[in-house]
Amino acid sequence: MTQILILYYSSGGSVAEMAQYISRGVESVENCEAILRTVPKISSQKKDVQIAIPENGPPYVSYNDLVKCDGLALGSPTRFGNMAAPLKNFIDSTSDTWISGELVGKPASVFSSTGSLHGGQETTLISMMLPLIHHGMLIVGIPYTESGLFSNEGGGTPYGATHVAGDSNKLPISKNEKRLCIASGKRLAEISKKLAN
Repeated sequence: MTQILILYYSSGGSVAEMAQYISRGVESVENCEAILRTVPKISSQKKDVQIAIPENGPPYVSYNDLVKCDGLALGSPTRFGNMAAPLKNFIDSTSDTWISGELVGKPASVFSSTGSLHGGQETTLISMMLPLIHHGMLIVGIPYTESGLFSNEGGGTPYGATHVAGDSNKLPISKNEKRLCIASGKRLAEISKKLAN
């Protein structure tokens, strides 16, 4: 069974919902399994992380989840054109995995949600790619054979799936954004499966 780790941080729920659609795309590929994981919030007041088990949703990621995956989809809301601090905190703690080279040659994709159309989606996706490239991972984007990339409304980039959530995360994920999430998950799973074999 090819395992795809879908690792994300979500504060308003949009990125978590996107992860579900990416999971659908992964599991549409025979013998591929989506493993959903998240990271704890970081308290800016206490300068520590929450360590309690999440009340709902997927469990927190472990280093073992990361090492044993055959492919990785990494998702975050946009924070000033960059990934959110809780996800960055986890990524910054993966030096041992980097030194051991355990992610080298594995495919990875990225996804994000912003409050506005020009809210830094693409810079966020690229900022998420940088540590993955340092890990030796192979970046998997969305090709322009996906007609949804030509839409003039909502999210969707060749760098990865995106969603425009609007003010206070009130805009639902559009049909086009859902299709691109599913297509991204499917493509990541297909490539991961080929490389794992």
